[in-house]
Amino acid sequence: MRTRREFITLLGGAAAWPLAARAQRPERVRRIGVLLPATADDQVWQARVGAFLQALALLGWTIGPNVRIEVRWATANAGEIRRHAAELAALAPDVILACGNSAAGPLLQETRTVPIVFTVATDPVGNGYVDNLARPGGNATGFMSHEFGIGAKWLELLKEIAPDVTRVAVLRDTTQGFTISMFAAIQAVAPSLRVEVIPVNLRDAGEIEQSVETFARSPNGGLIPTPSGAALHHRDLIVKLAARYRLPAIYWDSFFAAAGGLLSYGPDYVNQFRQAAGYVDRILKREKPADLPVQAPTKYDLIINLTTANALGLEIPPTLLARADEVIE
Repeated sequence: MRTRREFITLLGGAAAWPLAARAQRPERVRRIGVLLPATADDQVWQARVGAFLQALALLGWTIGPNVRIEVRWATANAGEIRRHAAELAALAPDVILACGNSAAGPLLQETRTVPIVFTVATDPVGNGYVDNLARPGGNATGFMSHEFGIGAKWLELLKEIAPDVTRVAVLRDTTQGFTISMFAAIQAVAPSLRVEVIPVNLRDAGEIEQSVETFARSPNGGLIPTPSGAALHHRDLIVKLAARYRLPAIYWDSFFAAAGGLLSYGPDYVNQFRQAAGYVDRILKREKPADLPVQAPTKYDLIINLTTANALGLEIPPTLLARADEVIE
C-alpha cells in the first residue's frame, strides 16, 4: 500500500504531465488571407504587402513557424476580385487583409464572421463596412484612405499650380460608390475656382485613352483621377496621357508623382500597411474588429515633380514649393 506522501508525489507528477505535453506541442499556425486588386508583378502593391509582412515579422509572426499567408492577386477586374474573395472566405482564415474598397466590399459580401482588416478604404461607414468609426461593431475595421473633402483640396492645389486651367476631367470608377460622392465634393468647390468639372468613366484602358483624347481637344484642361483599384492599375497610362496632351494633373498617391505625374497629395499608404499589421496582430491575439476603431490618416504629403512642371511650362509658386514635403527634380 502506498503511503500518503507517495500518493501526493504521484498526483503532483500526473498533474505536470499535461503541462509538459503542452509545452512540447508546437504553436498553432495561424492563417492570414490577403486580397489585392492588382497583379503579382505590380511594384506598388508589392511594396505595400512587403511593408505589411515586415511589420508582422517585427511583431513575432514568421511565415512557416507560426503563420501562413494566403495571398490572392485578383487584378483590377471586378469579377476576379469577387471570385478570389469567395475563395478566401471559404478558407475561413484567422483574419483577412482587404486592400482597398474594391477588395473590402466583395469580402464583406462573402463573410460577416471572418475578421477583416481593410486598408486604403474610403467611406467605410457609407459603404456599410462598419457601424461607425469609433466602434465598428461588426467583423471589419481598418484604415481610411481619406475623406471626401480632400477632393476640394485636390482641385485647389491643381488651380494653384496651373492657374490657367478652367476645365478638369475627373476620372472615376463608377462601380465604386464613393467616387460619386468624391466627384460631388470636387464639383461643390469648382464654381468658386471658376472651373468646370467633367466626369469621365474609368472602366478600361481603351475608354480612358479615348475619353482623355476627346477631353484634351479643348484648351485649358486638367486631370484629377479619383482613387480606385482601376485607376492604380492604369496609372502608367494615365500619367502618359497627361504628358502627351499636356494636361496638368494631381494624384492621390505619391507613386504617380514619382512616375512622372505633376503632383500628388495624400497619405503614406506604405505606412498604412505597416499599421494594418498591428491590427492583424491584435486580432490574432483575440481582440475583436468590432472594438478596434477605424483610423483616418493624420498627415498628408504634398509631392511636386519639378521636371514635369518645367515640361508643361508651369512656374511653381514659391509658397507652394515651400509647403511641399518632397520636390522631384
